[in-house]
Amino acid sequence: MTGADREPGYRFGRSREMARDASRVEAFSDAVIAIVLTLMAVELLQFSPDAPDGHGLAAALGHEWRAYLAYVITFAIVGQVWLTHHNMWRYVCQVDQMLLVLNLLLLMFVAAIPFTANLLSDNLRGSTGDQRLTAALYVGTVLGEALFFNLSWWWARRRGLLHPDLDPRLAKAVARRFLLGPLLYLLAFAVVFIDPILSLLAYLLLVALYLIRGPGDLPRAGREAAEPG
Repeated sequence: MTGADREPGYRFGRSREMARDASRVEAFSDAVIAIVLTLMAVELLQFSPDAPDGHGLAAALGHEWRAYLAYVITFAIVGQVWLTHHNMWRYVCQVDQMLLVLNLLLLMFVAAIPFTANLLSDNLRGSTGDQRLTAALYVGTVLGEALFFNLSWWWARRRGLLHPDLDPRLAKAVARRFLLGPLLYLLAFAVVFIDPILSLLAYLLLVALYLIRGPGDLPRAGREAAEPG
């Protein structure tokens, strides 16, 4: 009996190694995102050393409004990352090495979000140049994770790692929706050079627009065509 004949029976044969399920990837990704949200709260929801003394709690809270704004915007973005990741990975039934690497690179950018958010909140009190630089670092981090979402979905489609029952029209709709993310973040990045704080507020609007429909929602015409007659 040749090795090719025996290979399907191997517990760790090539065909099985290249068709690992996605459960551990989802669990690991959820853990990373949960830690990011926790670290973000610890970094941003605190009083800075230069908070005014002797003016009461209300004055101290008011002094930290930039940090709270950064927290709300960043929580919305990371929450959108988790929702997008959840909606994407419900369609992924197998993983290979490259998809694991792409997901790790996505999480690398997600894990950097608390640092850039804290840097941003600190420098919103600084010069215009510092505001623009930190806002650019912030958008670069967010843009990085959006790009790796696109690469992960493209690779999963290309390698046949998606569920075999997934409607091809739905797969295309998800790809179009993922492509929208980097374009919107680039738009917000352009606003940085007009007003850094206005750029941050634009993120909230863009995240809200992005969440009106889930990544797996088909247009009405597509849903009706998909339904059996």
